[in-house]
Amino acid sequence: MLLNYIQKRQKMLEESNNFYTASGIHVFTKDELVNELVDLEGVIGKLESMLPEHLRDGIEMVIVGQFGEFQERGINAFYKDGALYVSNFQSDNADLLDDLIHETAHSVEEQYGMDIYADQELKDEFLRKRIHIYNVLWNMGFKPVEADFLETEYDQDFDEYLHQGVGYDKLSEILKGIMVSPYAATSLREYFATGFTEFYLHPDSHGYLKKTSPELYKKLVQLHKMEES
Repeated sequence: MLLNYIQKRQKMLEESNNFYTASGIHVFTKDELVNELVDLEGVIGKLESMLPEHLRDGIEMVIVGQFGEFQERGINAFYKDGALYVSNFQSDNADLLDDLIHETAHSVEEQYGMDIYADQELKDEFLRKRIHIYNVLWNMGFKPVEADFLETEYDQDFDEYLHQGVGYDKLSEILKGIMVSPYAATSLREYFATGFTEFYLHPDSHGYLKKTSPELYKKLVQLHKMEES
């Protein structure tokens, strides 16, 4: 009897931690969500309803838990090889949805990188904003290195400079009307991903994104309407 109970209990746990969504995304909970009020299945269902199918094609799995990359890189989610890895520490459903959409943006980059970056327009828009930030910081008394603001790849030291040296609160003020968030300034890829997240999380306020980042907005509209050939 005891063995039978243990086997049934194990099967129940496996079924609750391991399921497929209606569109075929495999969801695996490696480590239980700390906040029991977070509705994992409901949030992923919302993700599927918000994003067109062709922009979700790069997602095969969602894996929830703790991973070494989180501590090493100071992050709580990442995309790799068709899987979205998200932390089991989520404050609420909105927090989880934000992470999932943001990392989906990085999967979209792999699928549609040429459409996003080949014409250099997005890069040029990003670097113009970076130079503006550099000039503002210099006038405020900071002494940043100009070359750092001309790089488009993510650099952890540069991120830490913005986060700790300048401060995201102060940077938020500088970036009003320029970028949707301080993290958007850390790299070209994060500029795209934060815009992608804003585009889908706040569909009723596209006017702000269009005004602040017209080239990025144009790319996002094109991607949204695009059908994978």
